[in-house]
Amino acid sequence: MTHSQSSMWRAPIMWVVVGLPLAAIAASVALLVSAIRSGGADAIADHVQESGQVQTSNLDPDLHARQLGLSAVVRIQDGVLEVLPVRGNFDRMAMLRLSLRHPVRAGLDRDRMLKPDRFGWSASDVLDSSHDWNVQLASTDGSWRITGRLAKGQHALLLTPAFGAP
Repeated sequence: MTHSQSSMWRAPIMWVVVGLPLAAIAASVALLVSAIRSGGADAIADHVQESGQVQTSNLDPDLHARQLGLSAVVRIQDGVLEVLPVRGNFDRMAMLRLSLRHPVRAGLDRDRMLKPDRFGWSASDVLDSSHDWNVQLASTDGSWRITGRLAKGQHALLLTPAFGAP
């Protein structure tokens, strides 16, 4: 067999010509399967309105929290979620809603109602600290909210309004 009659598969360029498109197809299928399995979870819990191609969210609770000067510390330890007021005029007798959102998987999200106690508010819950959490504390009527991100392995965070000082 002469050099001109050798198999085309012996030429490295043929592996590139055939291999790259096959790799792209395999990656596309893997991405599609991953997207389908994730269930289309949306990491943002706010109610969003759509007008044409513009999406809007109600920012009034964030602005109201800034006006009230609210901030609080959330502490998670020994199966207890505890919120301690830092700044602002909280209604110390009212219950609060604590929302814990997984950054990617909506199926792991949870909401807890916190009861007033001697130092702030608390509820029983064991929290998985192997990943980050997006945390939101709000009044039960939704008139204000403060937010923060609990980093993987951490047990406390400071919640503040989404907007800084005016």
